[in-house]
Amino acid sequence: MAACGMVILAGFLLGGCGSVESGLVRTTAAVEEYQNPDAKESCAAENVWKEQESEKNGTYGGKPHVVLQQKETEASEEETEAADPYAQLLKDPEAMAADKIYAKETAEPGKTRIVFAGDILFDSHYAIMASLLKRGQGIEGGISADLLSIMRGADIFMVNNEFPYTTGGAPTAGKKFTFRADPKYASWLFDMGADLVSLANNHAYDYGEVSLTDTLDTLEAIGMPYVGAGRNLDEAVKPVSFIANGKKITFVYATQIERTLPPDTRGATEATPGVFRCLEIGTFLEVISAAKADSDFVIVYIHWGTEGTDKIDRWQQEQAPQIAAAGADLIIGDHPHVLQPISYQGDIPVVYSLGNYLFNSKTLDTCLMEAVVGDEGLESLQFIPAKQSNCRVTKAEGAEKERILNYMRSISPETVIDEEGYITKQDTR
Repeated sequence: MAACGMVILAGFLLGGCGSVESGLVRTTAAVEEYQNPDAKESCAAENVWKEQESEKNGTYGGKPHVVLQQKETEASEEETEAADPYAQLLKDPEAMAADKIYAKETAEPGKTRIVFAGDILFDSHYAIMASLLKRGQGIEGGISADLLSIMRGADIFMVNNEFPYTTGGAPTAGKKFTFRADPKYASWLFDMGADLVSLANNHAYDYGEVSLTDTLDTLEAIGMPYVGAGRNLDEAVKPVSFIANGKKITFVYATQIERTLPPDTRGATEATPGVFRCLEIGTFLEVISAAKADSDFVIVYIHWGTEGTDKIDRWQQEQAPQIAAAGADLIIGDHPHVLQPISYQGDIPVVYSLGNYLFNSKTLDTCLMEAVVGDEGLESLQFIPAKQSNCRVTKAEGAEKERILNYMRSISPETVIDEEGYITKQDTR
């Protein structure tokens, strides 16, 4: 297995980058509800026009776009290397591109604010996107201004892209829910402030192989980094890293869903496209260990768990300690569509499920999760309560905020969650 892992890790490839063009888009949508197929939602679709945000001063949604090279200073080469061990790498865009490494300037020197959200869906035949298009306000029609401020203000914002971008292919036979979004809506990721999207989920292949490869082409064309899928296994297992404040922060992503063989969502092979699968966890652990040896902070984002319950299942129980032991500094989960406990493996926080974020019309508790990484590692972890309702997500305040925090406390006995959602490990001495 070790030899196999070395071969996998040695052959990583990279897709290209491009730019987002502004313009007008139009769609006609039919409303249907995921996980509630009999429901008839009031947020019906109609033809609407939306003028997408133009690129201004190299920004999208008010935050700097990811760049491949930081500005050089007038300091000597020796002084620069002493202050930033990645200084030489930052001068080599080709090497950075080959290893999917991006440079990021942060709002506050010495601290990198990373924000995570759960599942989103831009399929216009389902309630969320149909409602957004009807409102005609773009992403602002689905996410409250205070949440957007947090997302856009993050140094790195990551979200789970729970669908492919394609107009081709055919829905997977026998699969109850199949999603796809027109590629023209991929730029909405920038509108919401995204810097990285995860693709290793059980809907990446909903319209066959072409739906995944179209997704890769679409994201590469607009310059949106992604992790967890590729045109072959080497690409699919490749982590994504950001260099900020002289630290290398690496993101590894994989899915253990579906758990049947063969799965509807194909795992990548040496010669075929697919997602990074980790139900058999060996390669995943090797990738995490290699990332730890080459990075200052490793975030493992994993698609796991059982839908619709806040109870941790046996695969989560088995894999969480293995992932922590392999070198993860923070573990973030999604897939269950509901919030799940926040726990610890040793001193490593495990957020078992972020829940839905902007995914369907159900009324559900949800969140943003904010991690601050400093010189000594993880400085803080904050649960920011939110509510998905009526095809919109809003920040929870007042009594609703306290109710959601109390719920998270009740299912997370190993953690202390203060009145602002800051998380620490429960002292059991």
